[in-house]
Amino acid sequence: MNKRIALMAALAAMVMGGQAKVKLPHLVSDNMVIQQQTDVRLWGWAKAGSKVVATTSWSKEKAEAKADKQGRWLLTVKSPKASYEPLSITFDDGDGKVTINNVLAGEVWVCAGQSNMEMPVKGFGNCPVLNYNKEVINAAGKRQVRSAKIPSIMRMTPQEDADTQWRECSPQTVAEFSATGYFFAKMVNKALDIPIGLIEANKGGTRVESWLTKENLKKYTQEPTDSMGIVNFKKEWDYHRALVWGNGTFNPILNYTVKGILFYQGCSNVGDPGNQYSERLKLLVEQWRAQFKLGEIPFYFVQIAPFDSGDKQGTWNALLQEQQFRASQIIPNSGLVCTNDAVYPYEGTQIHPAQKQKVGERLAFLALNKTYGMQSVICESPSYKDMQVKGDTAMIHLNNECGAISRFEDIKGFELAGADHVFHPAKASHFWQPGGGYWDECIVIKSDAVKEPVAVRYCFRNWQLGNLANAGGLPLFPFRTDNW
Repeated sequence: MNKRIALMAALAAMVMGGQAKVKLPHLVSDNMVIQQQTDVRLWGWAKAGSKVVATTSWSKEKAEAKADKQGRWLLTVKSPKASYEPLSITFDDGDGKVTINNVLAGEVWVCAGQSNMEMPVKGFGNCPVLNYNKEVINAAGKRQVRSAKIPSIMRMTPQEDADTQWRECSPQTVAEFSATGYFFAKMVNKALDIPIGLIEANKGGTRVESWLTKENLKKYTQEPTDSMGIVNFKKEWDYHRALVWGNGTFNPILNYTVKGILFYQGCSNVGDPGNQYSERLKLLVEQWRAQFKLGEIPFYFVQIAPFDSGDKQGTWNALLQEQQFRASQIIPNSGLVCTNDAVYPYEGTQIHPAQKQKVGERLAFLALNKTYGMQSVICESPSYKDMQVKGDTAMIHLNNECGAISRFEDIKGFELAGADHVFHPAKASHFWQPGGGYWDECIVIKSDAVKEPVAVRYCFRNWQLGNLANAGGLPLFPFRTDNW
């Protein structure tokens, strides 16, 4: 009997000791990538009032924090310069040590948004990613690229942890990585030769409101924030719910020290009135920057692709694209990727286009130029600058040509309208003459159906593909010169 009592006491002590031992969130774990050369936040739970001490394999310095009444603690360690050397971090609260291994110092980016960001390298059902087999084979030796996928869950209150783990990239794992995120990481890793970590916090079908906090929703929107109002959404439209996705899927990552945010979203906000989308996206970026407490971190996002939802000639898709372009102008330290050429002609009704390589790489061009100082990389698409009309001809200039346009003839995607506001397909070509005057080099646009042009549009339809790009091969943003 005494032996049994002693055994039970020993087991109880082990259990209690295990419970007292410092606990880490799933993101702070083996194989993680920490942001290089900065104060990296590490956090977790321990016995209330206990002191947690962190020691690292790269420094003799120790960091410590005291657990609050709820057992929460947070401390910072100075991270080393990026390298492929495996690192370790040990946490000790006096009741036992916990060590995480195979940690790399590098660059950490968040992959946020809806299904086109969530879409893995293996694709979705009936939605393949271009060159899948090739990408799987080429993933060999890419363990310096890692990701952690946050489970997409809805919660009424902000969550502090998420059931995830860091994955090293390999032919066995790459299929599950965000395709857009992976192609971004692959390009940045190649350019900088340092580890890249991706935190995938996204959910297909979500609106921009899905990620706003309860406070911002109440202050700036009419969205429901109470459980009854939110539950009244039809089950099949759960992904449209405000608040709950941010609480469940994004809040668990906010203590992590990251470099910036990549965002691919917008389809579920098509039809929003006026400037609502651009203003709410700006609000979301301000919210995330405040929550991360890392200053004005970069925000690079993707313009939605052309899409035929039953009316190719309609403009509601183009109006959302216009809102995204406006958002890029009003959000500081941001950049926008144009995807007008990232859809095959036969993908009109494909909401998940296959060419995710173009999207990820263009996000990488933005980061390499704007964040990492590689100014020789052309990272911005051309956009409309100004227009002049002479007789039956409209002449336009573009921003960000970067010294060249991709073609002089057979330029597709332009339309002209006269005073009747009716747009007609137009012929466009490059015009140049010696002299150095303002209009001695421009794009000239004409249509036999419009004798006195008033307005020009370029790919301003739900489904319309253009073919004009700049010296970097980046496509011209869809635009209109009118406000009809």
